[in-house]
Amino acid sequence: MVMRLCAVPVVLMLPIAAFAQQPTVQREQPVVITSGDGLVQAVPDRAWITVSAESRASSPREAQRKNAEAMKPVQDRLRAAGVPDEAIKTTAYDLQPDWDYSGNRRVLRGYVARNTIDVRIDSVDRVGELLDMVVNAGATSVENIRFDLKERERLEREALRLAVADARARATAAAAGAGMSVDRIIRIDEQGVSSPPIPLRRESLQVGGVAAAAPPVAAGSMEVRAHVTVTTLLK
Repeated sequence: MVMRLCAVPVVLMLPIAAFAQQPTVQREQPVVITSGDGLVQAVPDRAWITVSAESRASSPREAQRKNAEAMKPVQDRLRAAGVPDEAIKTTAYDLQPDWDYSGNRRVLRGYVARNTIDVRIDSVDRVGELLDMVVNAGATSVENIRFDLKERERLEREALRLAVADARARATAAAAGAGMSVDRIIRIDEQGVSSPPIPLRRESLQVGGVAAAAPPVAAGSMEVRAHVTVTTLLK
């Protein structure tokens, strides 16, 4: 009996990926994370004031009528002085009972109507003039005076640009200290841009029914600040 051995081929089913050339693994590129600040100073060129007229009467209708008579001359004088309609905005209107307390009892004295408007003044030099004008026209209080910037957004972007430049300069200095150099920025995180309007702290211009003289108003300067965090690749 003759036994014949036959060679049987063996096929291994290997994934195609096993034959692919593996990429060269590179060491992770170093990074540095730095913070930067940007500051822009500017003289305010816009102001806002809050003007109110308050009226009292024995009935709600009479209080409303008196209040309308008190506020209309205020708005008319503002418009005549060149303040545009879009710069005058009603922010609050209240009509409430006015109570008095006597002998542990609440007695209705009448009603109080109060109309409040916000006025935008596009020339800071006219703030004192317009404050005096609205009080003489019948406003019972002027408060919440604050200064602002017409080109706030442009100045905020400039502060942001300066903040990024500051962070990049810090990254360059850090890289030089480590014997390296900056490759490129791969991430910028804005931490915030702030330029709050400047409030003018002062009492109401109407005290005891006597209007104060036009006050001298100095706007000073405003600061627009930006803060960023920058991640930079080094080489």
